[in-house]
Amino acid sequence: MGIEVNNLNAWYGDLHAIKDINLNIPKNQVTALIGPSGCGKSTFLRCLNRMHEVIEGARVKGEILVDGEDIYGSNVDPVTIRYRIGMVFQKPNPFPTMSIFDNVAAGLKLNGMRNKKKIREIVEQSLEAAGLWDEVSDRLDKNAMGLSGGQQQRLCIARTLAVNPEIVLMDEPTSALDPISTHKIEELVHRLKENYTIVIVTHNMQQAARVSDNTAFFLNGEVIEYNTTKHIFSNPSDQRTEDYITGRFG
Repeated sequence: MGIEVNNLNAWYGDLHAIKDINLNIPKNQVTALIGPSGCGKSTFLRCLNRMHEVIEGARVKGEILVDGEDIYGSNVDPVTIRYRIGMVFQKPNPFPTMSIFDNVAAGLKLNGMRNKKKIREIVEQSLEAAGLWDEVSDRLDKNAMGLSGGQQQRLCIARTLAVNPEIVLMDEPTSALDPISTHKIEELVHRLKENYTIVIVTHNMQQAARVSDNTAFFLNGEVIEYNTTKHIFSNPSDQRTEDYITGRFG
């Protein structure tokens, strides 16, 4: 399932954070959002699953179509949207008082699922999909905070996958991780795009080049350039894009 963004604007109070964004994000591909700090990447990402509006004073204007439906339509439940469009945050955020198993099962139980066999199947499938099952299968009842940072991030990805989203958003998911854990997450992203549409914010140009099919360069709340990642990194159309990816600013 792809995403069509039309004339999207977002504000924090009087601050106009993103301006007239128009993007078509393809299904079953990885789209990277790059640009300097404060340029609107994370705001745009939060708009894609209606998390922006939970911030006091924040508002959105424009249209985001998922499977032809405007997620900002008057009859659309934002909670349902957040299940369909999952989010993985910059810092791993497992529920600290819960076991590994209960962390992954949390969304299922919140949705009213009570079939223990079904829950167990989904937890195992989600941990497998997140590349974590082999590492934790013998300690599912242990507290999730006992996992390493990289394992915690993959646990959060498993928790996101458990509720069967169509789209997965990732906000700098490896910025707090060591190189080995980063590599595992990047490999995971490659595998996940077979089943999910993925949008990832990253400050790491090499990571964007490695993991994404398409790249959007944000600057001062606007999309300066959007194209295939190969085109953006080898032959950008805008001088500002070239200046950013070659390290002249940002």
